[in-house]
Amino acid sequence: MGLSSASAPPEAIKFCIFDLRRGQQEGQELDKILFFYPSDLPFSSQLSVIGLSEGLITFTRIFSPEAACEVIEAERHSHVFYEAETDIWMVMVVEKNDSEAIWRINALQKVLKEVHSLFLMFHGSIRAMLAKEPAGGLLRSHLYPFIMDYLSACQKRSPLDSCCCDFLVGKKLPLPSFRDCLKERGTVQMLTVSREAAIEVQSLVRLLESCAGNTPCYSLILFQDLLVSTTLSPVDTISLFTYAVLRLTPRALTSGLSSWSYLRKGSAASQVATGSMLAHSSSVSEQIYGSRDTFHGGDNNYNVARPLQPDRWSKGKDGFLVTDIWGADAGNSTSATPTICLQQTEERMYLCAYQYRSLTLIVIVPVASILDGEQGVSSVKQQVLENASLKILKVEEKLSKGWGGENAYHVSGYRYLLVDGDRNVSRASPPGKVTTLTKDSLLALSKVREEVDLEKGQLAWENADRDKDLELCVRAKNNAWVIARITKGKEIYMVLEKAGETVLYASDALEKFSNRYCSGAFSLD
Repeated sequence: MGLSSASAPPEAIKFCIFDLRRGQQEGQELDKILFFYPSDLPFSSQLSVIGLSEGLITFTRIFSPEAACEVIEAERHSHVFYEAETDIWMVMVVEKNDSEAIWRINALQKVLKEVHSLFLMFHGSIRAMLAKEPAGGLLRSHLYPFIMDYLSACQKRSPLDSCCCDFLVGKKLPLPSFRDCLKERGTVQMLTVSREAAIEVQSLVRLLESCAGNTPCYSLILFQDLLVSTTLSPVDTISLFTYAVLRLTPRALTSGLSSWSYLRKGSAASQVATGSMLAHSSSVSEQIYGSRDTFHGGDNNYNVARPLQPDRWSKGKDGFLVTDIWGADAGNSTSATPTICLQQTEERMYLCAYQYRSLTLIVIVPVASILDGEQGVSSVKQQVLENASLKILKVEEKLSKGWGGENAYHVSGYRYLLVDGDRNVSRASPPGKVTTLTKDSLLALSKVREEVDLEKGQLAWENADRDKDLELCVRAKNNAWVIARITKGKEIYMVLEKAGETVLYASDALEKFSNRYCSGAFSLD
């Protein structure tokens, strides 16, 4: 018998963040709510959802005290859990009555993880913010606009982007569906470069590091929306890469109006409906959390930086990207330099982004190492312009010559996704090619990926050998072959709509792909 959540209102999705340590005394229950969507839901209904989630967490801990609850499947809802920090839970409750909304639980969890990782990068940990201001007003003033800006940012990105989905459509909050099965959130997409270009890139990285003098710094280099080089840790690379694609790359600065974007059927109508819903959400948030960048709570006014707000970055005359999101420098009228927090070292860092044509360079410098604040940051930028400009021109030229365009990684006859879990890197067929797949193919692929997710979860639960090989091969309703093969931390998912009648033919096609494009990583020999 499935768990019943009939007491919850009939919205398509509820998204909440709560703290198990708060609101345990009678009359203080509202203290535990840190974020709730939709925000205009009555508090009694919000507490009902959170109370059910608390009960499920407590119940599952009886059987699994060491492993956090991840998902509960009820008759009419899926409850997706993610313990972002100790006793800080993010929960999605999603209805099952929409036949088009066939999602993978793993994909939903990665949405929650991405929201949290981006929040950590800009604002630090939730627990630390609660310790700073125990009443919770400071945290709530940051969480609500941040998450709503995140959803808006994903909605505005091009449908051809390899790691986004339209969250806000109509009156509901749709989720990554079966149509997103050839995408992998939480990974970076890298540009393949020649040996000669790689040498030039490494030379540029060394030049960028020298521009900060004796101060240790980091860098991230992108071409188009693809990663070229990073000196950051993997977790920080993923977070900063995600933000760069959302807000800093040339395509992000032009709001996706490039050759990579296109209009899908019904997109114009959905954008109008989306704008209406966002406007409604904004009005509600202003009533509860205050308007614009200032939060009004009791006797406190909180100045809230909103790094995911759209259309707040632009390219300056010197090539550096500028924004007023972080306010103005106290000493003058110029905009303050953005800052981020590295997860690996917990250091607060200045973020300096420079752009030349399709090349975006991000230099990260420790705040503690720049004693004279904005003046010191300006000195670092000047060093970049004086010492690295010629090398930047040369690198951009070489990468442009080797760039094959938006279909550079298309392989005729194949629709594929490659994931290297050890390096957190993925590569997939161009989104424009993926749209040629039929619904039956995508549904079959979604089911195969769900099976793989379950198998991987079971292996992790049992602490089994992670190098265990796994292969699934399914014939879809439209006679397409859907294949998944996992070996040594690497995964490949493939759809062959014009393959032969036998499974041997499909297996041979995967072998050929593996040998030619993956150095035999997925070959059975």
